Parts: sequence; C-alpha cells; structure tokens
Amino acid sequence: MSLQELWELFPISLVAPNPEWAQRYQNMERLLHELLSGAGDVRVCHIGSTAIKGIWAKDIVDVLVEVGAEQSLDALAERLERKGFIRMSESLSRISLNYGCTLDGFAEEVFHVHLRHCGDNDELYFRDCLKEHPDVAEDYQRLKLSLWREHEHDRDAYTEGKTEFVRKWTEEAKRVYKGRY
Repeated sequence: MSLQELWELFPISLVAPNPEWAQRYQNMERLLHELLSGAGDVRVCHIGSTAIKGIWAKDIVDVLVEVGAEQSLDALAERLERKGFIRMSESLSRISLNYGCTLDGFAEEVFHVHLRHCGDNDELYFRDCLKEHPDVAEDYQRLKLSLWREHEHDRDAYTEGKTEFVRKWTEEAKRVYKGRY
C-alpha cells in the first residue's frame, strides 16, 4: 500500500476530549506489562494529547514504553507483534507500533506504542508542560485544529506544522523540570 493510500485509509481526525481515554490507557498499560513481563524494568506512560484533559486530539492513545539499555527493542517489538501490534517505524533507538489499525481503517480503540530505552522520553516533559500550563495546552489545541483540515491526508505535513511549538515547549519543560525523568 502506498503512503498516499495509507493516509487516505487513516486520515487525521481530531475529536473532542473523551473521558474514556484514561481508562483505555490503563487497560493498555496492564496489557503491555503482561506482554513484556520478564523483560526487566519497564516503565509505561500515557503521552500525547489524549493524556491532557480538555483538549482535542486524534482518537488514538499514545503510550511510551521505556526499557533498560540492556534490552533489545527489536526483541520486545517482536513480542508485541506476535500479539497483534503492527510495527510502523523504527530507527536504531526507537520503534513505533500501532494497535487497532486494520485494513478496513481504525478499530474502535487505537493505540500508538513508542518503544524506547530509558531516558529517551522528551514526550513526558511536553506532556507535563501542557498539564501544568493550560494556556500552553490551549495554544497547542488551536495550532492542531488549524493544521487538521489542511493536512488531513498528510501526516508528515501535520506533524511538521507542530514541530516548532513542541520543540520550544519541550525544551522549556526540560529546563524547568530538570531531572524529573
């Protein structure tokens, strides 16, 4: 399937805040701990806009999974793939998987799981900044809503449009919350 076909099948769609996101995350957190048991220390955290109360988001729960440096991300990703997760992207130090994406489009519950080694967790700083600064969260929501319709079928452009904002506030949060994670 071409990238354009994937973007047509899985468009960007923002929805009003959903109180079910927290419970969906908790269910996935339990599942991930179960599937990764015996893999050493594993930290699972709710990240992304669904972790922020009161803002619009894609109806996709983002989850950060941090494991020890001695763990093979590839081996852990293979464990998850055997249970229905789909590897979407990878680099030497990161693997992203989806759960709930089908050939017919999105399932009722969809997750993006970001598999990383401990310390590769800028998303936690950005999340905390948005949680602790509602004005910044509101600005982020406005930015996402403005990008949504223009880039509904172009995830790269949508993400690029948010990059400067995310980078700015992540760096500020890392300065203010130095050593938190």
